[in-house]
Amino acid sequence: MERLGNLGAALQMLFSNVFQMLDWRNILDIAIIAVVIYELIKLMIRTRSSAVLKGVLILVAFAWLTDILQLSVVSWALQQFLNIGVVVLVILFQPELRQALEKLGRSSLITSSPSPASEVSTDKVVSELVTAITDMARKRIGALIVVERKTGLREFADTGTMINADITAPLVENIFEPNTPLHDGAMIIREGRILAAACILQLSNDPDISRELGTRHRAAIGITETTDAVALVVSEETGVISIAREGRISRYVDAKTLSQILNELFEAGGKSPFKKLSLMIGGRGKDKETEGGAGK
Repeated sequence: MERLGNLGAALQMLFSNVFQMLDWRNILDIAIIAVVIYELIKLMIRTRSSAVLKGVLILVAFAWLTDILQLSVVSWALQQFLNIGVVVLVILFQPELRQALEKLGRSSLITSSPSPASEVSTDKVVSELVTAITDMARKRIGALIVVERKTGLREFADTGTMINADITAPLVENIFEPNTPLHDGAMIIREGRILAAACILQLSNDPDISRELGTRHRAAIGITETTDAVALVVSEETGVISIAREGRISRYVDAKTLSQILNELFEAGGKSPFKKLSLMIGGRGKDKETEGGAGK
């Protein structure tokens, strides 16, 4: 395409001039652009927009390929799309652009990064989670725990209270204790640590979900419809433990199965699917036994 060709030529000329007449201004130019690109990548890497960005890059590459192969009709169609591409990008990445401007306003680009979280063994994380979930199930304390995998959940974490703490059974149970400030909403776990609590999730709009399932279960299904996260739910009405993944929910999970699933989940590090959960999930909230008000 002519526009892509012009852009490529302009970039080639720009970099040629930069490296042929290298001075401190050019070095500063390159450093600023490198920092901006790095911050943009870091901003999007843990959000759902990373997938959108990949799609845009694939579309641009496809446009370049059609120009080389001289596919006039496809090239024309892509040209019409690229003509409004800037507006489309602003609409698609509006949340990320807002976050970037807020981050710039807080001068976080020049502040030191927080120290990395201390690594905790998978066995300890799983043991503490299983203990907390089974205790809450026995006491019929409602809970919704979301485990982040490859898709970032930062936009959801921002709606709650940041915790950034190691997972311990007393802490998890205390967060979901009724009539406490953080009990209502979801807890988000990232890399074996509690990232945030009291987070607001979008409910699923799937009409096939049983009407008897409460908002907690619908929120669990909703977050797994749009991300690859895994959601753990404890019903406050019946104490039933449920697991949601890929928009599907499986209920009546016992402690042994829960432990096996969590072990596979944390050992995978969010990089690959795990077989146990894939085998056990079979329906979208259509169980033989319902539980009214489960999400209250």
